[in-house]
Amino acid sequence: MQSILADVAVSVSELKKNPSGILAGAGGMPVAVLNHNRVMGYMVPAELYEQMMERLDDLELVEIVKARSGEESVPVRLDDL
Repeated sequence: MQSILADVAVSVSELKKNPSGILAGAGGMPVAVLNHNRVMGYMVPAELYEQMMERLDDLELVEIVKARSGEESVPVRLDDL
């Protein structure tokens, strides 16, 4: 059985009727969009999407820092930049 990773789920038919109302009713959280009772996608408010992208960027930076943590440091003066 497929997991639904959202507290709110709507059918494609419901979504077509009032997409902005559905997002507003979800209180800023993701909405699972169902087609024949199977999740076909998730709809998230723009603010939440931006937060998710920032978090992913942060995780990528953590991986870069970890990968470079064993490298030898090079002293640099701000005036030289």
